[in-house]
Amino acid sequence: MASHERTTTDRGEPFNASSRQEIRGILWKATDKLRGSVDAAEYKEFVLGLIFLKYVSDSFEQRQSELAEELAVDGLPEDGIGEVLEDREAYRDALAFWVPKNARWSWIAAHAGSQSVGKLLNEAMDSVMRENEALAGVLPRIFDSKRIDQGRLSDLVDIIGDAHFGGADNPSDVLGEVYGYFLGNFARAEGKRGGEYFTPQSVVQLLVQTLEPNEGRVYDPACGSGGFLVEASRFVETRRGPSHRGDVSVFGQEINERTWRLAKMNLAIHGIDGNLATRWGDTFADDKHPDLKADFVMSNPPFNIKDWARDESDARWTYGVPPRSNANYAWLQHAVAKLGERGTAGVVLANGSMHSKSSGEGEIRSAMVEADLVASLIALPAALFRTTSIPACLWILTKDKSSQGARQLEDRRGEVLFIDARGMGEMVDRTERILTQADLARIASAYQAWRGTPSARQAGLAYEDKPGFCFSADLETVRQHGYMLTPGRYVDAEVARRESPRVVSDELAALTRDLYALFD
Repeated sequence: MASHERTTTDRGEPFNASSRQEIRGILWKATDKLRGSVDAAEYKEFVLGLIFLKYVSDSFEQRQSELAEELAVDGLPEDGIGEVLEDREAYRDALAFWVPKNARWSWIAAHAGSQSVGKLLNEAMDSVMRENEALAGVLPRIFDSKRIDQGRLSDLVDIIGDAHFGGADNPSDVLGEVYGYFLGNFARAEGKRGGEYFTPQSVVQLLVQTLEPNEGRVYDPACGSGGFLVEASRFVETRRGPSHRGDVSVFGQEINERTWRLAKMNLAIHGIDGNLATRWGDTFADDKHPDLKADFVMSNPPFNIKDWARDESDARWTYGVPPRSNANYAWLQHAVAKLGERGTAGVVLANGSMHSKSSGEGEIRSAMVEADLVASLIALPAALFRTTSIPACLWILTKDKSSQGARQLEDRRGEVLFIDARGMGEMVDRTERILTQADLARIASAYQAWRGTPSARQAGLAYEDKPGFCFSADLETVRQHGYMLTPGRYVDAEVARRESPRVVSDELAALTRDLYALFD
């Protein structure tokens, strides 16, 4: 076992700060206690809700212990110390959340033997939500259900009690990492259903690193568990420092109630004050952010969904009414409708969106191309999504391809960048591929060099076409291809030209002449 950092509770009792690896192991072991008694979609709520409660409790009790020591050093009498320790104002600057006494893990553990543990946990969740407006309606209250084996639940509480966040360096970062790890594992366990709320981390990183959301409003209309919004905030903090986290504000919407709760919890865990609306809702039927104009839209909506909330008179369908049989072009046009004057969107969709001509989709695509909205198409490698075998691509749309004055970008009006990344990535097991950091850098750098972003200029990057990887096509070339936007049609054109029978014949004739010249 790795060594622990020693600290104490408010009662002066020592507890250990677990390492990240230990916390992962302890908490993943805890999920086994509920397997079989509840389905996979439900037990993630149990475990993630309890992990969150344990974290806020550990953070509170650690601060309470530190505060008690500070007050004792200042000479405050013991009864005065006890009064201050329960004064909410004493914690306002140090903690994100106030934890009432009956929600503290030490209190729950002490009373679990004499009361229903499910009832205790429900009351704890109620107390935390009541005392913290940001968590209202977010935490699960399903612990005393008759379907739940209370004995197993009691064992689960004991196991989670062995994971200690208090005393660790950057405990919120540890929790955020553990939360993301669990979301990924749960998504894999649920298979196709898991894809409804979880986007693989390398895909999230690709989109965020390509668009570089350094400041402004970031919006995800199908936010799932909030992966893009968390990564955008993390990007700013990493690139510009923790003091700049507030440079981006995040907005999202999610149709599934359980997933919406996961997203709210995910943002809270990372200390992000995001706007996911006051409740869940269908983005097409009930837009929760009707007046939002975003600087960045980032999303991985469900692929090829049928029977969606289609309204032919909807003002968002500027370039054509999407078919009822497929919502891909509804997502694209919704993204465009949400962009500010110089906004940019990145949307992950099924490959069919790049070339489909069914039910008017070809006409919508050509209208978007002619409106000069399409900046780039990136073909992604297979097997990035464990939850679906459908090949995927990344659409990058922008309202303004000009140099944008003081920003001094490359003027790309009338051009589209095609990137073929199908051969990238590495398999981590038999069924799942990830994009490596080198892959992410190569793809993102190609787009940034093409667009002439400040980061590309600083790195000395200059764009050039690379056969087999990237090609910048003018609109006339796209028209000649019938508005088909599959990158392979464009980036392989030079390779195909070189390998065409006529070129090979000409080169063979030239080699023959050279050979005879040598004979002479």
